[in-house]
Amino acid sequence: MDADEQSRGFKHDRSEKCKEVFSLLSDYLNLELPPETCAEMEAHIGACPPCVEFTESLRKTVELCHQYKPSEMPAPLGASTREQLLDAYRKMMESRKSLPA
Repeated sequence: MDADEQSRGFKHDRSEKCKEVFSLLSDYLNLELPPETCAEMEAHIGACPPCVEFTESLRKTVELCHQYKPSEMPAPLGASTREQLLDAYRKMMESRKSLPA
């Protein structure tokens, strides 16, 4: 819990429902879920400040990505850079395996 949540007297433990909402959020924002699933998510999000914040953040991020128009495409990554990026990704995935579920 961060200092802002503490100052408001808010305590939040990530519930299974929060995890479910996070896993379906992109589909929800893209209107790709059945109405009953959307209703369940809306009920949870409406009562869960961290989920409201996360949902709004993702919604704004998607909106900004859709608005972005690059003036030119970046040059392709070199082999060395691709290898460094892949190595960092593998290390990140390995570290996640050791985290409790």
